[in-house]
Amino acid sequence: MTRFTLSVLRQAFALALLTVLYFSAPASAADANLGRQKAMMACAVCHGPMGLASMPSAPHLAGQVPDYLAQQLRNYRSGKRAHEVMAVIAKQLTDDDIANLAAWYSSIKITVEPNP
Repeated sequence: MTRFTLSVLRQAFALALLTVLYFSAPASAADANLGRQKAMMACAVCHGPMGLASMPSAPHLAGQVPDYLAQQLRNYRSGKRAHEVMAVIAKQLTDDDIANLAAWYSSIKITVEPNP
């Protein structure tokens, strides 16, 4: 290989690496405060204002892992996970909304104590 060819290959590799790093980085940091505002409008009726469900059929969301929450909301939005109410709500959520909601619910600290 010539020096020119090696130089072009190095540049192509560097460009490919930068492209991968750029597209794998999060577009924006999730904002728990925006997530809280969205939760009060869309989620609190069933899941409670602090992520502790007020309905027996709704799960608690407080303290959940953010990646899990975000993935489940995306699954509801795409139809991969089915639920009459959640499908309607999730279809209206943007990727930023989902990230913010996951940040909000995961930021709520909960404690667990054994029964005496």
